[in-house]
Amino acid sequence: MNSPLIDIIRTNDLVLISHVEAILTAERVRYFVADGHMSALEGAIGMLPRRIMVETDQAPRARRLLIEAGLESELRPVDPDVA
Repeated sequence: MNSPLIDIIRTNDLVLISHVEAILTAERVRYFVADGHMSALEGAIGMLPRRIMVETDQAPRARRLLIEAGLESELRPVDPDVA
């Protein structure tokens, strides 16, 4: 990954994470799931969600793909300082 990363989704929903990974992988959008180990350590409390990170320059495309897949409500708000 070459450009800075931005989180586009934060969730503890493993099914959602898997679905997003499948969409991004199929469309060859590079991503990284952050905080997976921390989420597992804290148990089922839900305090530490996993973050799906994409390169800043790929964020608009990734967001579009996820919106087209009906996942708009799961997306983090766009940060005007990064977008």
